[in-house]
Amino acid sequence: MAELITIARPYAEAVFKLAKEGNALDRWAQALREVATIVANPDMHACISNPKVSAAKLFELLSSIVKTPLDEQAQNFVRLLIDNGRLDALPQIEIQFQHLKDEFEGTAEADVVSAFELTEAQLAHLTAQLEARFKRKIKASVRIDKELIGGVRVTVGDEVLDASVRGRLAAMSSALQS
Repeated sequence: MAELITIARPYAEAVFKLAKEGNALDRWAQALREVATIVANPDMHACISNPKVSAAKLFELLSSIVKTPLDEQAQNFVRLLIDNGRLDALPQIEIQFQHLKDEFEGTAEADVVSAFELTEAQLAHLTAQLEARFKRKIKASVRIDKELIGGVRVTVGDEVLDASVRGRLAAMSSALQS
């Protein structure tokens, strides 16, 4: 995994620079997200790793699957990855591109895991608190996990804020065992 991250970084940085110069960050983010989703599919991964599938066939297959047609720059980028045998790094390239885009735009993604469905007011309040803490605009995605018992667990970047009942019980258990 670390090797894939290292391989993906220069590609992500180059695409980000190109997208920023062309004022096309959102367009590139959409294209990378769509192609990365296709590449991550196990059936597509089998085609990518099959030496009998030529680069031209692989590009043709990818192009036929994408919903939004790729512009010339995106097509050239995908061809470059195919020619260099790096198409499997595309999901990681997309992740790193999104991090660069978020950094540039002053935003961050928050993965909110809640024991129960959050109302819009609760989510807005939580988002406001996270924005104050991280000093960035927060884009929150919410998932439900009944095993938390109550409360929420929030992940922003590599920081985890655990305000769940389960997390508090684990912390108490650990403190009692010390």
